[in-house]
Amino acid sequence: MLNNIGVSGLVIILLIALIVFGPAKLPLLGRAFGDTLREFRSSTRGIVDDEQPASATDKKEDVQKLL
Repeated sequence: MLNNIGVSGLVIILLIALIVFGPAKLPLLGRAFGDTLREFRSSTRGIVDDEQPASATDKKEDVQKLL
């Protein structure tokens, strides 16, 4: 769906956001969006990090069982 949005599409979206929210609110909305995205990334990174050590220990146990 978002693969076909070009530069002109982004400009139109930004203009509509400027009209709807006004110039005073856009920096606040951008900051809130950035904070939300940063929190989401750190949460998903924590989930991935939790899964990796478990699989590494499982591999070691499998190797020890084979020997």
